[in-house]
Amino acid sequence: MFFTIQELEAAINYWRSQSPAVGEELRLCLEATALAKPYALMIVQGAQRIPVDVLDETSRAALQEYLKISKAP
Repeated sequence: MFFTIQELEAAINYWRSQSPAVGEELRLCLEATALAKPYALMIVQGAQRIPVDVLDETSRAALQEYLKISKAP
């Protein structure tokens, strides 16, 4: 199973809207932070999709929860 860069970007934006950045350093919430690293790697590598098995548990959970919520009726 693969996730696209568009799905990662949408998930990051969703989590940022649910829990905006805080503090002087504008620290992202746990979910957005977990998704930011694989997203950045995809951009640097020019990848359009990423296999689910390379994501850590936190990233995978954040992305799967977003996809479940976004596809709910």
